[in-house]
Amino acid sequence: MRYMRQFGTILGVTCAGEILKYYINLPIPASIYGLIIMLILLITGIIKVENVKSVATFLIEIMPLMFIPAAVGLLTSWEQLEGILLPVCIITVATTIIVMIVSGKVTDFALKMGGNKDE
Repeated sequence: MRYMRQFGTILGVTCAGEILKYYINLPIPASIYGLIIMLILLITGIIKVENVKSVATFLIEIMPLMFIPAAVGLLTSWEQLEGILLPVCIITVATTIIVMIVSGKVTDFALKMGGNKDE
């Protein structure tokens, strides 16, 4: 029952993101609205981490499985991708490296600002 409640909480926040996307006419995906809502709820303490941790961990563990439909979609669009495959691969590698660098720098900055809790 605990898992159903946790999953329901995550689904509720996701649904709220979808509703915001419907009413706010900006080019922002509904999932981003949901993530922002969840972040606000976690920071304010309205939702405790323990109330979503088990199901969130499970969803992160099965995340690679969630990419299978997207990969199949790419395979069905092979004719459109064939002519631009090299630029797409270069852009994918470059943006992946940029995201890794920026994520590392942001993490370093956050750790320096928050201080070391072990000390």
